[in-house]
Formats: sequence, structure tokens, C-alpha cells
Amino acid sequence: MNNANGPAPFGTVLGHAPGNVPVYSSDYDSADDSEFPDRHSYRSYLDGVYLGHKWQCVEFARRWLYLNHGYVFEDVAMAYEIFQLTHLREVATDRQLPLHSFANGSKRLPEPGCMLVWNEGGEFSRTGHVAIVTEVFPDRLRIAEQNLGHRLWPEGQTYNRELEARTTADGHYWLRCSMHKASLLGWVIQTADEHYAEPPNDINKRLLELDIRAVDGPLDAERAWLNEANPAEAAYVEEMEGHMLSGRPEDQLRYVCISHAAEDRLKRISGEMHSLFLHATDYVLQDASRLERFNIPASIWPKIQESWNNRRNQMITGRLDFAVTPNGIKVYEYNADSASCHMETGIVQGKWARYAGCDVGWDPGSELYERLVQAWRQSDAKGLVHILRDENPEEKYHALFMQEVMEAAGLKCKVLINFEGLRWADDGNMLDADGEPINWVWKTWAWETALDQIRAECEEDEERLRDYEPGRRKDWAPRLVDVLLRKNVMVYEPLWTLIPSNKAILPVLWELFPNHPVLLQSSYDLDEKLQESGYVIKPIVGRCGANITLIDKNSTVLEETGGAFDKQNQMYQELYPLPCVDNLNIQISTFTVSGTYAGSCARTDYSTVIRWESDLMALRVVPDHDI
Repeated sequence: MNNANGPAPFGTVLGHAPGNVPVYSSDYDSADDSEFPDRHSYRSYLDGVYLGHKWQCVEFARRWLYLNHGYVFEDVAMAYEIFQLTHLREVATDRQLPLHSFANGSKRLPEPGCMLVWNEGGEFSRTGHVAIVTEVFPDRLRIAEQNLGHRLWPEGQTYNRELEARTTADGHYWLRCSMHKASLLGWVIQTADEHYAEPPNDINKRLLELDIRAVDGPLDAERAWLNEANPAEAAYVEEMEGHMLSGRPEDQLRYVCISHAAEDRLKRISGEMHSLFLHATDYVLQDASRLERFNIPASIWPKIQESWNNRRNQMITGRLDFAVTPNGIKVYEYNADSASCHMETGIVQGKWARYAGCDVGWDPGSELYERLVQAWRQSDAKGLVHILRDENPEEKYHALFMQEVMEAAGLKCKVLINFEGLRWADDGNMLDADGEPINWVWKTWAWETALDQIRAECEEDEERLRDYEPGRRKDWAPRLVDVLLRKNVMVYEPLWTLIPSNKAILPVLWELFPNHPVLLQSSYDLDEKLQESGYVIKPIVGRCGANITLIDKNSTVLEETGGAFDKQNQMYQELYPLPCVDNLNIQISTFTVSGTYAGSCARTDYSTVIRWESDLMALRVVPDHDI
């Protein structure tokens, strides 16, 4: 079966699995550095869907499932983690499909197209392994896989290995692992039938405890550790009035710790929550009565629908907010078009650790910058991208950070403050001060913030709100609505992210996925069950913890925040307090990039509500035995 001349060069097609899916050599020693100069070049994408690292076993399994069935599993750190997954995502619809695992020796036999998963150890030390089952017989099983052997397959053969099998008299199906000291976990099948399936692997509650620690001090307060030659870092230092991560003097030495197991759980949950929120978005957009709950001008509903239909897979990044406690992990909301905390997570918390000499564990934000660069490389953006921001100093460094990311991805960018220099072209298009057309836009504001201004601009002119199209010169000065709602302007994040970012989506999620272990009970109306558990009143549209009221099961108001969203419609969410460590309440936020986990950070406050002025402390992931 194997090529006597040794491993085939990296990227060589070794053979084709069923469905004519190519299997590539992953002999990394032979990879051409000019073709693969950095880790970005090793990332595999198809139709904008991230499949994995070229040409690992996980990449092949995900690519085979996508090409043959149109679905993928969420990103995993190691191949053996596939055995713990509970769902697949149908890419075209973002629909969740059930996934169950069956241990080696199960009475539920493997079947062609399922995944065979090895545990970590032996030949698959640290990583485990995954293959696609191609044929099943009572005494043997055939598989296709990548990253093992790197040898050419015989002509016309659709598998590369065969494993011995034995079916016992009582119907148990056992596979013999031929690899030295390796062990088979079993097979993973897309099915709703959980008979004989392995129970979910519940995490030890202690591993969901957060901890606050401190480095040895004092630190050299005069030392500059952020690079002010970098415009984004200079703007951050200006806003913070110094080189620091935490704004509280007493917290300059402190950082938050989370276990490796908890971070792994958050990785899986983040991908799952992204899919659930998008599933709920599609559900909302199918029914006008549901969309009415979102308090979005009806005149832009068609534009949201058009955005969803045409740009469903074009989201760059969003942020999920979680409470991580020994009682479980719960999601509060999805800021699907938020720019905040990306720079702190992707740059500052890692540099703080080097400055402070914090070598405990590792930085969970270390890959965020690179993941964003890759997302922009894979985006449809072409030519000049205009970055819109206002005078807010925080938005300044957000904008400059994303400009740096885009430029690293090879895009040309220009930052505009408000609408300085914008003017109409004779053909009805819009130009910047240098006469360059506005075609691609990334904004620092959430869509809801922009909508507030759009509502004000068009309060008495619903027809204008419906009719912003190129082709004729306008007789008014360019406004926000002219930029963001024009058909020939592509905005990131897409307009449809208004829906998952609006808290009116939370009752919809509970309706669709009642009692989901990560969701909190949510409703448009206060019911008896919420009163018994305690509840939180939230405006469906709000930012930075404004206008939130926390009420316990005894009807006692625990905390109430002010803000500018007191006239918004409200929803009710089950009370689930943040964990409190050393009198600080800690919220863990994870970032999705192209729909999958890309990093995390910790927000802290003495208040029980995380707000705009809440602090950010460095987050470190530590080995489980260190918790």
C-alpha cells in the first residue's frame, strides 16, 4: 500500500476518499517555506468556512463532512475532543444537528461517514486522532485519514487503512487499534438516536472556579511596555493615561486564572452559542410578529432580510459574555457587532504578562490578532476600507487596532472621524475628502447605536429611510444613514447582526432551546417561575450595562443602573450572578472570529453589573491541577 520511496511532499494528493474528497500529505518537513511563509498560510478554508490546519486529521474530517453533507463540527483544540462534541452545524442554514459518541465495543455499530476517534497517547500523544469511516464489515473496518504515513494510495482505492474488528455474540462491536500504545475512544455519528451513546462528559465543578492572583511586586511604574510607535497602542496609553491594563491602582499586580478544562468548555460553548444565536436570527426573520419585538424601524426590515440572505457568512467578529461558576457556565448575551475589548485581549493583556513577569499558564488572547487578520483575508472586502468612528477616545484605539489588523491582512484602510470630508459624487455615490468612493466600511459603533442616530435623522422621513440607493445626486449633506444603508456600501459587521445583538433574541432562544444548560430562562413578560428564581430586567436595546435592574427571589432590588435606554422595551432574564472573588465580580468574555472561538478576557467590577467603566484584568489559563 505504501510508497516505497518515502513520504510524499507536503500538499501532495495521496488519494481520494468517498465523495471524491482529496487527502493531502502533511509531511511538514517538506513544506515549501516560500509557499507557506507563516501560520496564516496553513489555515484551510472552503467557501469561507474554516476547516482547520493544513493538512491535519481534523481538517480532513471537517472538510469531508462539509463536502459530503454540508455540515461541520466546531473548532477543537485536539482531535480527541471530537468525542465530546454534541452537535454539528449545517453551514447553509446554521441549523444544529445532534451528534452522539459511541465507545469502542458499543452495540451501536459504526457506519460509513461517521468519525473514528483515538484518545491522546502513544502514536497520537497529546492530540489524539480522527478518521472518516468508509466501509464497515463484521471483521474489519476501512477508514480515510490525513496526517498519518503521508504515502500515496493505490490507484482507485477510497481508503488508506483497514482495522481488525470483532463482533461478539451479544452484538458488541470491537475494533483493534494497530498503533503502538494508542487507544480508540470510539465512533461519532450524526444521529438523534442516543441509545447506547456515551453520556455527556461533565466537568468537575472545581475546575469552573475562577481565581485572582498577583505577581510579585512592586512593578516599575516608570517603565514603558506598550509600543507608542504603534498608533493603536499610543492611543490606548493616551486613553489610560499610562502603560497599564487595569485602571484600578490596587489591581496593577493582579490577574484572573481560569482552568484549562474551563477554557476548553468555553471554546466549544462559544461556537455552539454562535450557531444557536444565528439559528434564532433566521427564526425571527421568518415572522414579522417576532421581528416587531426588536423595536427596529419597519422600513429597514427588508434591508436586514437582504443582508441575512446575502451575507450570512460574512461576520468578522463578535463577543459573548458569560458567567463561569461551579454551578455551570451561562451566557448573558451576544454582542455580535461589538468592537470593544479586542485590543485589550489581543495585544495588551499579553504584553502586560511579559512586563509583569507573569509566566503562570498561558494567554487566551494570544491568537486573537492573527485570527482577525485571517478573517479579513478571507473576507470579501476589496480596495479601500473606510473605518468610521466618533470622537470617543476609546473608539480611537479600537479603530486604530482594527486598521492595523486590516493592513496586516493586505487591505488599504482610512479612518474617518464622524463624516469629515464626505461629499456626494455627481453619479449619486459618496466620496471621501480625497475623492475616493465609499464602498467598504467597518464601524466602531454597534448597529443599535447607529440606529439611534438614523432614527433621529429620518424621524419624519420614512421614505428616505427605505430609498437610499446610488444613481442620483442628493440635495442634503451626507449623513450616517446615507453611508450605512446604501446598497453599494458593504458594512462590517453586516446589518443582520442587529438581530443577535438585540436582547429581544434571548426569549426567542429560550423558546427554541428550552432548558439548554448554557441558556438562562428569558421572557418578554415576568412570570411566576422567574419571580421564584430572581430575575434581571434589561432593555432590549442597551449598551455597557445601562438601565439594568437585578431583583432577587424575595423581590429585593440588588442593584439598578442608570442610562439612556430607559424608554426601550424590556425583557426579563433569570438571575444568575457573576462569581465574586476578593469582592470583585468577574465576567468572562469570549470572542468569535468567523463564528468560532478566538480568545477570551476577564472584565471585573465591585458592582454586580459589568458596565462601560468596568475594569479589565489579564486572564491566564492554567493547568487543571493548578486550580
